[in-house]
Amino acid sequence: MPLGTGEFEEAWPRIVRALASFTGSLDDAEEYAAEAVARAAAHERAAGRPIESYAAWCTSVAKRAWLDDARRRAVERRLAPQLARPEVDAPTDPSGHAVMDADLSRQGLDDRLALLFVACDEALSPTSRMVLALRVVCGLTIPEIAGHLGVQDTAAAARLTRAKRALAEARGAFHVPPPVEQERRLPVVLACVAAMFTVAHRTALDPADALSDTGRQALSIADALVATFPRDTEVRGLRAVIRLGLARRPGRLDPTGTALALDEVDRTRWDRSLLAAGLDDATIAAAGDGRFAIEAAIAGLHSVAPSLERTDWPRIALLYGALEERWPSPSVRVARLVATAHAVLAGEDGGATTSLTEVERELTSLETRGPAYASRDAALALADLEWRTERREQAAQRYRDLAEVLDVEPLRRFCLRRALTPP
Repeated sequence: MPLGTGEFEEAWPRIVRALASFTGSLDDAEEYAAEAVARAAAHERAAGRPIESYAAWCTSVAKRAWLDDARRRAVERRLAPQLARPEVDAPTDPSGHAVMDADLSRQGLDDRLALLFVACDEALSPTSRMVLALRVVCGLTIPEIAGHLGVQDTAAAARLTRAKRALAEARGAFHVPPPVEQERRLPVVLACVAAMFTVAHRTALDPADALSDTGRQALSIADALVATFPRDTEVRGLRAVIRLGLARRPGRLDPTGTALALDEVDRTRWDRSLLAAGLDDATIAAAGDGRFAIEAAIAGLHSVAPSLERTDWPRIALLYGALEERWPSPSVRVARLVATAHAVLAGEDGGATTSLTEVERELTSLETRGPAYASRDAALALADLEWRTERREQAAQRYRDLAEVLDVEPLRRFCLRRALTPP
C-alpha cells in the first residue's frame, strides 16, 4: 500500500539500522537502503502486490541484494567464505548478523537514536560526528549542514566522507554502544537534534507537508530521547525548546506567506496545548543549568509574553549572557545583543550601561566577520534596529541588500515589504 504521511521518516532509520547491523557498514547500509526504497517505489508504480510492511520489505530486499553482491565479489576474488544463507533472520545464521540484530532489538532503543549514538562515536572529531549524524540520521542536505556549521559545501562533504571512513577504521563492524557509552555521547546527540530543529526553524517557516517537516521530525526524536532519559534536564530542555518553537510557528507568516516581525505576530494562533507541554518540560529542565536548560527558559519567556513590548527583555538578555558562557556561539551573541537592544528601547535595561551604539557596533562586527548564519542574523537585527529607531532610509537599503541574498522565500518577501514601505 502507498506510504502514508510520515511513514517514510519512520521507516528509513529502521531500515538503515537493520542494514548497518547486517553489513557492518553505514555506507553500505545507506546505499542498499536507497536501492530498496527505489525498488519499492517501482513495485508500487507497477501495481504489484501491496507492501504490508514497508520497513520489513525494504530491509529484506536490501539484505538479499547485499548478499548477492557479496557472493559475486567473493567469486571475483576467488574466495570461498561461508556466506549467510538467504534466511538471514534465523538465529543460527553462520554470518552472525541475525544474532547482532537480536542484540540490538533487546536494547529497546528507537532506531533513530541507535543510529545517532553510532554516528556520534568518540573516535571521531566533534565536527565529524555532527556532519555524519546530521546527514545519515537527521536527513539534512550537505548545503543545509554546511550553512549550519558556517563552512563551504565542499568542506562539509569532505568531512562526511572522512567521518564514515574513520568510523569504519576505528570500530570495524557496526555496533550500537552500551548505555555507559550512550551517556558519554549524549551531549553530541542532543546538539545534533538541536541543529536539525534549528535548520528547520530557519529555513522551513511553512513546511509543505509532514514529509518535509523537519521540525516535527526533530520533535519525534526528542520524544524518543525523553523516553530513554526521562530525568535528564538537558534532554527535557531540548524538547521544551522544540515544543515551544513549534507551538509558535503558526503565527510566523501572513496569509501571503510573508514572514512577520515579532510585533506583528498573531499570538492567538499559537498552539496552546503544545505551549503547555513545552512549558512543563521547561519547568523540569529548570533544575539544571546546562545549555538546553537555559535555552528552554528563554523560549519559555518568549512563549508567555503577551506582546513584544511586554516581553521580559532584561531577563532574556541575562539568560543569553549565561548561555554564551556555556556555549559561546556567534548566534547566541547576536540573540543577546538583540534582547539587549529591545530592553534599551523599552527603557528596561535594568541599569545596564550598554547603549544602542555599542550594540550596533558589535552587530556590525558579526555581520562583516561572523560565519554566514550569524552574519545574516546580525544584518537582520541591524535592519530592524534602524527601522525601530526611525532611520527608515538606512533600514530600507539594508533590507534591499538582504532580499538579494536570502534564499528563504518568506524572509525575502519580508525584507522586500519593508524595503518598499514609505518612510
